[in-house]
Amino acid sequence: MLTHMSIEVHELVVFPGPDGSAGNPLGVILDGGAVTDRQRLATELNYSETVFVDDATTGAIQIFTPATELPFAGHPTVGTAWLLAREHAPVNALRPPAGTVTVRYEPPLTWVTARPEWTPAFDFRQLNSVAEVDAYEQPESGHIYVWAWIDEAAGVVRSRSFPVDMGIAEDEATGAAAIALVGRLGRRLEIHQGVGSVLLANPTGDGAVELGGRVAFVRRFSR
Repeated sequence: MLTHMSIEVHELVVFPGPDGSAGNPLGVILDGGAVTDRQRLATELNYSETVFVDDATTGAIQIFTPATELPFAGHPTVGTAWLLAREHAPVNALRPPAGTVTVRYEPPLTWVTARPEWTPAFDFRQLNSVAEVDAYEQPESGHIYVWAWIDEAAGVVRSRSFPVDMGIAEDEATGAAAIALVGRLGRRLEIHQGVGSVLLANPTGDGAVELGGRVAFVRRFSR
């Protein structure tokens, strides 16, 4: 149930391409304390993830898909860090349940640093070509991430993500998967996912991965 008459939702797109197209929609409720049944609201909003900010100063947040809570996710932390800088003040860290996510700003990019072990158990499937990725049929279940090299020497990847078991048929831009893939490969990646999203991810040398991309504001509305 909602404890106030209305809840203000900020809708963003995270990881759009350089031309501003695509990106993964995200809902952020800055007044997270106003919502008691967070899973219900996240299900109603039906974004791939919705973030509830409990404390803008400390960066305490919770992240929900339409079906479940996540201890960490990539595009929600990047988007929330960007929004807090826009609406309140830049933050040095966010604190989802998984742990402390450090933040830095390098306009037009926002960066977060997290650990691959915080990410869900993706079923990574490397395919032989970009065409195979583009033609991959949506599965009925699972948590499948398919990818292929666009340019292996340059670290450029084409990918698609199907976290069906989380209530998401296909995710447009999956930051947690980018972090996990960099953790597996141990190298910098530029990932082109979905219909036009772009994610950047770099190993930090201490087992963590820095994830970055653009964010754009879409609208603010009451629910």
